[in-house]
Amino acid sequence: MAKYSRIEVAQTMKDNGMVPLFFHSDIELSKKVLKACYDGGSRLMEFTSRGDFAHEVFAALNKYALAELPGMILGVGSVTDAASASLYMSLGANFIVTPVFREDIAIACNRRKVLWSPGCGTLSEIARAEELGCEIVKLFPADTYGPEFIKAIKGPCPWTNIMPTGGVYPTEESLSSWLNAGATCVGLGSQLISKDILENKDFNGLTAKVSQVLDIIKNIRK
Repeated sequence: MAKYSRIEVAQTMKDNGMVPLFFHSDIELSKKVLKACYDGGSRLMEFTSRGDFAHEVFAALNKYALAELPGMILGVGSVTDAASASLYMSLGANFIVTPVFREDIAIACNRRKVLWSPGCGTLSEIARAEELGCEIVKLFPADTYGPEFIKAIKGPCPWTNIMPTGGVYPTEESLSSWLNAGATCVGLGSQLISKDILENKDFNGLTAKVSQVLDIIKNIRK
């Protein structure tokens, strides 16, 4: 069962401005990545369900977060069907992120009052997702659409909250372009938690990078 309500999760996404995305099959390494992000100030992590036995890794990570990292909110991304969403919610997922818009996932998540963020690429998809209770829409792949897409959507629909993912970089230039266009928060994956960081186990470097990104976001929002 989720520890945090969907309203609490949505507010944290808005406040932090960034959701790190990550997957690794090694549980102990994953714990260190999670701890590094936490030490850097992030209070969110989207664990992407992309490998065999990913749910087992997530279960261990969520237990670790609940015991050792107060306030850390774990969710799951790359969820493609309601059965998978239900599995992860039974393991305590606090939010579900999908690459596509699926009503069956919306129903499963709403039944348990868990935040779900579907990947949308048109205003019609966004509107339908919001009709089904979506708080924050995922724009994916974001680099296909660009910041101007968000700006255009926010014109007639200022209430819409959008999280671009894919094509967002941890730089002031990139973050400014998305946030100033009206993005509520951004999703950052391999550009933040890079292959080099994982191979070198540079967890201190990751902590510093997360902290730097959060500082950039704060300064942009001033």
